[in-house]
Amino acid sequence: MQKKNLDKPGLSTIKQRPLQPYPTVLIVDDDSSHRIMLQSMLGQWGWQTEGADDGSVAVEAVHLRPFDAILMDVRMVRMNGMEALRYIHAHNPAIPVVIMTAYSSVDDAVEAIKIGAHDYLTKPLDFERLKRTLNDALNHRQRRSNSASSEESKSTRHGIIGNSAAIKELLDLIDRVAPSTATVLITGESGTGKELVAAALHNLSPRRDQPLIKVNCAALTETLLESELFGHEKGAFTGADRRREGKFSQANNGTIFLDEIGETSAAMQAKLLRVLQEQEFQRVGGGETLRVDLRVLTATNRNLEDEVKNGRFREDLYYRLNVLSLPVPSLREHPEDIPLLVEFFLEKFTKKNRRQVAGITPGAMDLLINHPWPGNVRELENAIERGVILMRGDWLDEESLPLSLRHKQTEKTEAKQDATRTGFLAEAERQVIQNILNETGGNKSEASRRLNITRKTLLSKIQKYGLEQD
Repeated sequence: MQKKNLDKPGLSTIKQRPLQPYPTVLIVDDDSSHRIMLQSMLGQWGWQTEGADDGSVAVEAVHLRPFDAILMDVRMVRMNGMEALRYIHAHNPAIPVVIMTAYSSVDDAVEAIKIGAHDYLTKPLDFERLKRTLNDALNHRQRRSNSASSEESKSTRHGIIGNSAAIKELLDLIDRVAPSTATVLITGESGTGKELVAAALHNLSPRRDQPLIKVNCAALTETLLESELFGHEKGAFTGADRRREGKFSQANNGTIFLDEIGETSAAMQAKLLRVLQEQEFQRVGGGETLRVDLRVLTATNRNLEDEVKNGRFREDLYYRLNVLSLPVPSLREHPEDIPLLVEFFLEKFTKKNRRQVAGITPGAMDLLINHPWPGNVRELENAIERGVILMRGDWLDEESLPLSLRHKQTEKTEAKQDATRTGFLAEAERQVIQNILNETGGNKSEASRRLNITRKTLLSKIQKYGLEQD
């Protein structure tokens, strides 16, 4: 692979291109001789390199393409390494960043590690330590992949995967809510894993040895849902050739989970309210009152408070359902868990489809981390399954992922490039006007004549750029 440098300040010489599964290190240092020396040395060690002369260029670079690791100086002219580290870590926390500086400081080292640096090295560099540190950084993702099974016990509880603060808070709520007998309303967008939360609540409850019965209220018409929940007598309607027990009877002494409860009709809501209040019901077409002892869990992707205000959901039923509320975060709220989810789904679908997968390329992972995921974990799962099925080689790469993901990333990159070009033009214009003002001794009329613009336009640009005669 041909090496490219980013020696022109802010200039996007790094372009997106198909990645090979070989490690690439971005070296960021405004000392060109030191940067070139490091690129040469890392090249001899067998790694691909890119060069950048400023933190701002490094930030732009990681938005244009992924890197396996970054080696970055602290003191640079336009954006220092610590500030760039913050931007890079916010963009993709999976990229290990090694900070280097000629001005060693314990406080700086602690601060760098605190905001996400992989390690902190002092100049002049100890090349043996540098090699060990970069080896460790470059093996970072591979170690995560190889230790997926051991990490699963740490990052997976009750089938819910994640180490983020949002997921830890969710798991803590589940642990506290599960032992009670209260009705729980599980809220969240489609695809966030509300059914997993319901299963966890049941499995941690005193009713764990009894059945958990699941019903998708949105999948059935009102008539079918009533029969499904309450059961029916023989002859209750056409085709009812025998008595049938409903889901409430099947869940007796256990738990029933009513998914998409917000889709139920007003008539069904009234019947559900009776079950919650009295723990009793009648089969469709029957007169016998049946009593049950069960816990009710419900879920919805709608805002039921708004539904109540708009008259589409019964207020009394809402308060019965919402004794305890358990919100499930969207994937956008915990993108740091995406690598863990990807590893889990990769293992799942390689086994299911009998495929051999060496891993996922940094480019593909970068694409997944920065996608907004409107369909949440379910959409991510589908993307990984598709990728495993369609991948051509041993690595899951960008070409294996859905086209919609790649198009959105391309649009984002082009927008950033347009913004960068606009910034370059403005800076060039500012510098030209400043030079002319200096040459004319601040004479606005002469300067506007040389620039071939009106005096009014010149005054406007002087104000815009905050220019004065040097």
